Amino acid sequence: MYRLLFSVFLSRMDPEDAHHLAFRVIRALPTLGFGRVVEQFTKPDPALAVEALGLSFPSPFGVAAGFDKDGFAVRGLGHLGFGHVEVGTITAVAQPGNERPRLFRLVGDRALVNRMGFNNGGADAAVGRLSHLARRRHRPVLGVNIGKSRVTAVEDAVGDYERSTRVLAPYADYLVVNVSSPNTPGLRGLQELDALAPLLEAVRASAGRTPLLVKIAPDLADEEVVRICELAARLALDGIIATNTTISREGLRASAAEVERIGAGGLSGAPLAARSLEVLELVRRNVPEAMCVISVGGVETAEDVQARLDAGADLVQGYSAFIYRGPFWARQVNRGLARIRRERAAAASVTA
Repeated sequence: MYRLLFSVFLSRMDPEDAHHLAFRVIRALPTLGFGRVVEQFTKPDPALAVEALGLSFPSPFGVAAGFDKDGFAVRGLGHLGFGHVEVGTITAVAQPGNERPRLFRLVGDRALVNRMGFNNGGADAAVGRLSHLARRRHRPVLGVNIGKSRVTAVEDAVGDYERSTRVLAPYADYLVVNVSSPNTPGLRGLQELDALAPLLEAVRASAGRTPLLVKIAPDLADEEVVRICELAARLALDGIIATNTTISREGLRASAAEVERIGAGGLSGAPLAARSLEVLELVRRNVPEAMCVISVGGVETAEDVQARLDAGADLVQGYSAFIYRGPFWARQVNRGLARIRRERAAAASVTA
């Protein structure tokens, strides 16, 4: 049904307009009284529950940052079966983001290109919603992803991140430092160790007891990934998220003319899967066993998610395939994960 709706209607809409339409429906689920009814159809099998970051996740599968930038639809996304929702990226200063159009589909590649530019209402505006969410018992785990305000110079980034941390960390189940989006000038330069170490040290001090993670780019060289892993271990961070979107356009089915027409932005979805998995495996080999590793990039099916868990991820996130799979995507993944586990258990009992 959703496939037909997408091909006939949604795919003809501007991608950002289509996102806002779907977002309004998801946001309204709790207030319309349908949320708990939908949840009976979508809730994960209890066997999928996982412990990570000192928290209990009903499923290892959650929503990556970017879908819900300001924390308006966390409860609705939980009703759809996601075990956690990472909101953001939120910046200290409210900003409109880049000019539209800034979100593009590559349907043949099951991919998206975005140059949103951290459009959000700012940390101060988000506090009321997040503090209210933090007090609710029935909700998914809440992650908060923070980034540098565009108006803040790169050399002043530490203070900018500290301000967001002080405001938001008290209401986050975990906090993520985003230094890897390609859509804010100079941001990815903060992944260089000379800049990253003092930034993470400052945020760590401001975050208090809130678990702290850093999100890295897939375009880093392997040696750079290893150095960030070593830094994360030295600073006793709680985890690493691998990976953000890519600036690469290699291997796309889309024509060169279409890619050129779209222009700059971060590519996400299926074309990112191979590199995201490589970075996950590299990170898992180079961080302490107890450190949480969250994998994101190119996952669509339960088999994709299980492959990331098998490769060492504690949790897995998705976003782009939501556009192609529809509102019951999390249900499909969770049902598939439960089936895979039953099949593995049955096979193990036979060989035993």
